[in-house]
Amino acid sequence: MEGLLTLARDPQAWAALATLVIMEVVLGVDNLIFISILSNKLPEHQRSRARRLGIGLAVFMRLGLLSTVAFIVQLTQPLFAVFGHAFSWRDLILIAGGLFLIWKATTEIHDSVAKGESHNAGPSAAGTASVTFTAAIGQILVLDIVFSLDSIITAVGMTDDLPIMVIAVLVAVAVMLLAADPLARFIGNNPTIVMLALGFLLMIGGTLLAEGMGVHVPKGYIYAAMAFSALIEGLNMMARRARGK
Repeated sequence: MEGLLTLARDPQAWAALATLVIMEVVLGVDNLIFISILSNKLPEHQRSRARRLGIGLAVFMRLGLLSTVAFIVQLTQPLFAVFGHAFSWRDLILIAGGLFLIWKATTEIHDSVAKGESHNAGPSAAGTASVTFTAAIGQILVLDIVFSLDSIITAVGMTDDLPIMVIAVLVAVAVMLLAADPLARFIGNNPTIVMLALGFLLMIGGTLLAEGMGVHVPKGYIYAAMAFSALIEGLNMMARRARGK
């Protein structure tokens, strides 16, 4: 309650909230792309439920982590050192998540190329029902853990006001829920977008791995590259439509 009162009367608290909401939404894009691609591999009637369940797990995980802020801070404390670089639990989780994302994106790219070759590159290979609902939720949960930890550590680094962090997380998750189905349909209906999104996941996995190894990669560069690539692909789509007419 005290934090909410501070928010109501302090303009700086509103600025911190707005900044944190934007940061949480941007960080949530990575999670949402993965959920969209993976849910599109399920049967049609299970896709929306899988996306909502995956995002629901993400919000519970984030709120649960917020309730243990003191423990989360301890995850950044060094555990051991290798060649002069100290590793913490956060580093190990980011490394594991990065390796998982690289493996998953590489596997999906291989499957898309292989299926495209065998079926003369017809409709989206990512839309083929090739995973079970339980397997999809399990993989979404693994990435939820990694992205939630990164999200909460970022929030803790920006403010120490718990109500502001909770509001920012809830707003970001609400945006994810609104964008989940339209984004998944867009990705599923455009095969080249599927490959572009998988490339994004591969790059994000590499970034998580680098962060875990102690190499800081400015997020602005990553999202600028993603935005530029999406712009070029958008121009390609417009050109293809113009040629089709």
